[in-house]
Amino acid sequence: MLVWLLATALAYAAEPPIRYESSVDAMGSTFSIAAWGSDRENLAAAVESALEEARRLDRMLSNYRPNSEWSAVNRDAANQNVAVSQELFDLLAACVRYSEQSEGAFDITVGPLMRVWGFYKGSGRLPHRSEVRSALARTGYKNLSLQTTTRTVRFGRTGLEIDPGGIGKGYAVDRMASILRSAGVSGALINAGGSSMYGLNAPPDEPRGWKVLIRDPKRPERHVAELYLKNESMATSGNYEKFFQAGKRIYSHIMDPRTGYPAQGMFSVSVLAPRSLDSEAWSKPIYINGRQWAAKHIPAGFRAFLCEDRGEAQCAWLQ
Repeated sequence: MLVWLLATALAYAAEPPIRYESSVDAMGSTFSIAAWGSDRENLAAAVESALEEARRLDRMLSNYRPNSEWSAVNRDAANQNVAVSQELFDLLAACVRYSEQSEGAFDITVGPLMRVWGFYKGSGRLPHRSEVRSALARTGYKNLSLQTTTRTVRFGRTGLEIDPGGIGKGYAVDRMASILRSAGVSGALINAGGSSMYGLNAPPDEPRGWKVLIRDPKRPERHVAELYLKNESMATSGNYEKFFQAGKRIYSHIMDPRTGYPAQGMFSVSVLAPRSLDSEAWSKPIYINGRQWAAKHIPAGFRAFLCEDRGEAQCAWLQ
């Protein structure tokens, strides 16, 4: 009997880990999860719960849904204090901190500029300078007032509009990772449209973590870097994501909120950080401000890979 029990235990121990994959469309992207575990039912339940969290946050943070909490702020905050959930309040407070740390290169109030440049629901257009000046006058994170005691939001300027495009996916990826971790998932890669990723632990066949590639910004079939994510996030901002061409110049959706014009001089920036919210938020100011600024200001423990526009793409890790 003892021999039989021992043989049965060894057989169970030798069972290969189970892989489960699923995806959902939310926030204008496809969120996908590839996860490993030992129990298929529990693994599937955890993955589907994480994907449902992406749907929930889409309903809360969307500026396309008129009944979302985000849209309620945009609609009413110029006229009155708008009470918001603790979750949204904390997220907006984090965005203000990113703005302060990036010297205004990250600015969640960039909504009017995204609209005038045609990036709100389109692929872009070249606006007149007067249109840019008018939109620029309706932006500025310092006009976003957060009252901690009442948990309310107020705009200090009519026409101000907050845009979730710079942080929504990163925040969702963090929340999804937390759900998977709490459920005891042994390893998972969360991928939000290729621009925001998180590697939870490591796959069973690769102790270094989840292998990811940074694409060549000029030749998408090639890659310029290979790395492994293990309890780490990576977010990429690139001028190939959404752009248009006018004359010989490419105009991308990565807007410098201080000038009112799309940033120039960079093809792509990938930032690695412990949290996806951080990596996504920091990829924008590094893209906008460039290598020298990033070397002085990037937070400790973060890494960045830059592809600069020098006629050709010059790609290298930030030293």
